[in-house]
Amino acid sequence: MNEPVKTTYREAMREALREALRQDDRVFLMGEDVGLYGGCFAVSLGLLEEFGPDRIRDTPLSESAFVGAGIGAAIAGMRPIVEIMTVNFSLLALDQILNNAATLLHMSGGQIGVPLVIRMTTGAGRQLAAQHSHSLEGWYAHIPGLRIVAPATLEDARGMLGTALEDPDPVLIFEHGGLYNTSGELAADAGAVDIARAAVRRPGSHVSVITYGGTLGKALMAAEELSGDGIEAEVIDLRTLRPLDDETIMDSVRRTHRVVLVDEGWRSGSLSAEITARIAEQAFYDLDAPIERACTAEVPIPYAKHLEDAAIPQVENVLAAVRRAVGDGG
Repeated sequence: MNEPVKTTYREAMREALREALRQDDRVFLMGEDVGLYGGCFAVSLGLLEEFGPDRIRDTPLSESAFVGAGIGAAIAGMRPIVEIMTVNFSLLALDQILNNAATLLHMSGGQIGVPLVIRMTTGAGRQLAAQHSHSLEGWYAHIPGLRIVAPATLEDARGMLGTALEDPDPVLIFEHGGLYNTSGELAADAGAVDIARAAVRRPGSHVSVITYGGTLGKALMAAEELSGDGIEAEVIDLRTLRPLDDETIMDSVRRTHRVVLVDEGWRSGSLSAEITARIAEQAFYDLDAPIERACTAEVPIPYAKHLEDAAIPQVENVLAAVRRAVGDGG
């Protein structure tokens, strides 16, 4: 019998890595402390002993260098998985990601593909201060030539990597640091998942709550509380941030006629701003109230716990935004 197994987000990611390494000799993992240390967040723990140093490669502390090496390996026919400790440090490799990985297929007239997967941790809530806590995936979602995914569930943590490795173009996987200890049950035969479509995580009829990654759990908690007040919120997990699944978003808006966007990025120039614009362009006359947003305060993420909590979207912020939307809609 295929009984579900108890696991965590971290263990699901590790099993996805293990399966990829077993199935394809071209796959290897490289990054800071992925080998002897087992990964900065323990995702790759034990893989060095299982697969050896040729396939689990510790790198120097130079994001530009090892992302560039990953690009070269992908061009040469390998299927590298590059781990960057946090999204903040990915900025040291932004030249490689934007000017090389994302553009080479276009600039070579289709001759040079870059089938590269880059994994990195994103998000706040763990008292790691500003240099380790920002949510910059919306920046990368701005760049043509990249696919951006954000697994928020155990199934997606287990399954997105396999699908990403099949993509002929660069894929960036953003893993929220607050999710690694999340536990639950996962089908024993869980595997690759679709990374092209958003998912309705909770159906509802009064308001569409659109989110992704680390704020999905908060949105679902808010929806549960709202249900007790007679407000049924439909919760949409974007899953893929580029390209956005406009169809699922607009279908939900046309059912509920009200929208709340929950985004751990800063409000100005954010992914939530882009989705707001798309809804205005494609479904404006289906709206019965202004679009509401719950975003991170326009400050570097503070270290102090009470200030960090105040800076990032919490359940109460989602509740307040939904109640404004429903109230404004009559």
